[in-house]
Amino acid sequence: MWLYLVVLLGLWNLLRLFRERQVVSHLQDKHVFITGCDSGFGNLLARQLDRRGMRVLAACLTENGAEELRSKTSDRLETVILDVTKTESIVAATQWVKERVGNRGLWGLVNNAGIFISLGPSGWLNKEDFAKVLDVNLLGMIDVTLNMLPLVRKARGRVVNVSSILGRVCFPSSVAYNISKHGVEAFSDSLRRELSYFGVKVAIIEPGFFKTAVSSSEKLSSNMKMLWDQASSEAKEIYGENFLASYLSMLKSLDQKCNEDLSLVTDCMEHALTSCHPRTRYSAGWDAKLFYLPISYLPTFLADAIVYCISVKPAKAL
Repeated sequence: MWLYLVVLLGLWNLLRLFRERQVVSHLQDKHVFITGCDSGFGNLLARQLDRRGMRVLAACLTENGAEELRSKTSDRLETVILDVTKTESIVAATQWVKERVGNRGLWGLVNNAGIFISLGPSGWLNKEDFAKVLDVNLLGMIDVTLNMLPLVRKARGRVVNVSSILGRVCFPSSVAYNISKHGVEAFSDSLRRELSYFGVKVAIIEPGFFKTAVSSSEKLSSNMKMLWDQASSEAKEIYGENFLASYLSMLKSLDQKCNEDLSLVTDCMEHALTSCHPRTRYSAGWDAKLFYLPISYLPTFLADAIVYCISVKPAKAL
């Protein structure tokens, strides 16, 4: 009995490996639009796809970021300035893309732009702190997708949305980011089922903790100190000075453990864009595969207990 199950599992994995190795034809004729290409995953992916011969349309927030990217790539790669929080900027970028792809449509849309700010307990935050994160990580992604969708549908192409392992497992003190990434997961699932009728595939990338400009401990620590300063006296009394010091120390320790090999993430993105049979979800990084992903499948009380044990506690926690 067990032998049959092992054989069937082995055959299934061989079939999956064979299917995933099949590559889409004529990649050199396909356009891919990537947001958030100033640095990090987006920047590396743009250079990676350019080396593969694809026609990359890279959206950067700043002209300096765009200029630096162009200096490291071929003449095929083109850049555009895009602020995903502004609809007029997205509409202009969509028209720019339309002029370049023509009747072929847009093969790939990679929603990579994101921020990791408003790091602190809910009691330290206000509505505007949540809005800053949601405007970029969720609403901006939705706005870009809705504008680019007709072009992707025309090409029967791909949509690749960058979520996070925090879109599966919520940790205290990153509540705004948790919400935004859970929203990315929900939007992507809905979009995948809707667009399957049109031959469009949607993939979700769920990285663990990687060292990027967005997640540097210096920026996160600075942001947390700012939120502490604006917190009410009651919140400061409940959480205590030691909470802030302990959390800043944890951020510094986490930064040292973050994976520096960003290609683990961009390889997943590339596979989602170039494979004939892309996966629905990609978990990038061993911490995502072996720790955070398994936690997301545990019963709630067990997941809660694990998160409680590894989290920094408020001074007046019961």
